[in-house]
Amino acid sequence: MEKITLQVPATSANCGPGFDVLGIACTLYNKLTFEITEPQQGLALKVYGEGAEYLKASRKNLAFRGFFAVWDKVCPDKRIGLKVTMENNIPMSRGLGSSSSAIVAGIYAANVLSGNTMTKQQLLNIATEIEGHPDNVAPALLGGFTVSFMDASGAHSLSLKPPAGLKLIAAVPEQKLATSLARKAIPQTVAHQDAVFNVSRASLLVAALLSGSYEYLGEALEDRLHQPYRAHLIPGLADVFAAAKQAGAYNAIISGAGSTIMAYAAADAPLTQIAAAMQEAFAKHDQQCTMHILDIDEHGVQQI
Repeated sequence: MEKITLQVPATSANCGPGFDVLGIACTLYNKLTFEITEPQQGLALKVYGEGAEYLKASRKNLAFRGFFAVWDKVCPDKRIGLKVTMENNIPMSRGLGSSSSAIVAGIYAANVLSGNTMTKQQLLNIATEIEGHPDNVAPALLGGFTVSFMDASGAHSLSLKPPAGLKLIAAVPEQKLATSLARKAIPQTVAHQDAVFNVSRASLLVAALLSGSYEYLGEALEDRLHQPYRAHLIPGLADVFAAAKQAGAYNAIISGAGSTIMAYAAADAPLTQIAAAMQEAFAKHDQQCTMHILDIDEHGVQQI
């Protein structure tokens, strides 16, 4: 096999209280095709959609970087050229895992095209080395709702499939927000009571998603470790949170580093009204946004 096409889901990391630990895969996808070519043809890239105006063919491009991180380990003596075609629907620099989708696509494609010699655990470790933390790459690779941790041996993730009945409503502002800027806003230390608060909420969130007891999500999605410190980076954040809840969502959170706001709601909730209320709240702060009503993706990256 010298060519493969993959579908990779968007992801929403942190999920409120689970900073750098929890993540969820969503039914919004990038499609990438990787084709091995002759070495003298070098690297080639064609992009449709997000990033078409500035993404370039380079080993610094995360799709190429992910691919060669695996290929160079498995086939160190086999020089190749590589052509990548991207159909990007995941907004970039908005907290929906666009970077992780490229990394995961690259490592997965290289593994398949080199003979499927690496396990998903090995792929997760490589993806985490590139991304820096596993909370976005894990759901992109494994699907579902993921709980991740790191130890001396690397990254580890458990993928869970929540029961049916939950919808995700993403409000994606035009404003981009760099992850590096969002991380700088977080203090190095927090009060012990805030740490306990987040342990209780993250534990409740996992229990609610496992059991389908979604009525607990209002409290379970609360956070004191990162969202209060990032609020000033997203104009209208508090009003969008309030609008989502008033319109019928369980609660809303900053997706990843932002700027996307993700509301969690019951499948039979007034989803279009929740989306409209969030959009209107953003508009009052001069923020135009695109709305997506999503499900949880259960599969992660897939060959199509």
